[in-house]
Amino acid sequence: MSATRAGSDVERRFVTTRLGRIHVAMAGTGFPVLLLHQTPRSWDEYRDVLPLLGRDFRAIAMDTLGFGDSDSPAGDPSIELWAQGAFALLDALEEPRAAIAGHHTGAVIAVEMAASSPSRVSALVLSACPFVDAARRAKHEGMRVIDDVEARADGSHLTELWARRQPFYPADDIDLLQRFMIDALRAGEMAAEGHRVVNRYRMEDRLGNIHCPTLVIAPTGDPHVHPVAPKVAGAIEGGILRELSGGMVPLPDQMPEAFAGLVRDFVAAQVARS
Repeated sequence: MSATRAGSDVERRFVTTRLGRIHVAMAGTGFPVLLLHQTPRSWDEYRDVLPLLGRDFRAIAMDTLGFGDSDSPAGDPSIELWAQGAFALLDALEEPRAAIAGHHTGAVIAVEMAASSPSRVSALVLSACPFVDAARRAKHEGMRVIDDVEARADGSHLTELWARRQPFYPADDIDLLQRFMIDALRAGEMAAEGHRVVNRYRMEDRLGNIHCPTLVIAPTGDPHVHPVAPKVAGAIEGGILRELSGGMVPLPDQMPEAFAGLVRDFVAAQVARS
């Protein structure tokens, strides 16, 4: 492992795993909380969340395989493969169990982790989790995804990508969109493909296999997921639904204090019971 510092509270590190080299950012000590980002972001989505959670936990934000600074895995990308990558990271960090918190695509990966290896997931936080069933797969088959723009020599595709994303971001916070653009450019073709991977996932076969304590966070300003949040929570035994007023697509970096507070309180309660 090689490490660098990112501010006074966050340590960045490359971790060699059985599926490739994975880039992480970490803060704090104690029970591990793994943070999984949306497509096509990176650990940077949790830049302001990490030091907050690090006050009580070992908070770990990873770049999903194929995104950020992590290696691209061999084989076709899938939710299952990305979940295996997250477990490979936890193995390399010698963490047999962890709480998992994911946002958008990260929430879908978290679903697969909890469903496939329940003994390793002590608590689950699904933020802005889509509900991917047969109807959604049929609806999205062949449909253009939000980050699918064709590169052009004059750079106009960057303006197009900005315009396609802007309605789902706070109008008064340009920095959030700039951070998104950096990650999207770094992701290359995966910026669009990551959404297609989500839309191919058979989530309806997995939600019933989740038995750990689960919190579903529904940001009210995210039209992609807010309407289906009750379906996600209702399909999980004992699932708890919490709305977060004013939250939009970039929830963790838009409202880091509120997001971290929900995760901290929920995970702390579960750790205290174990």
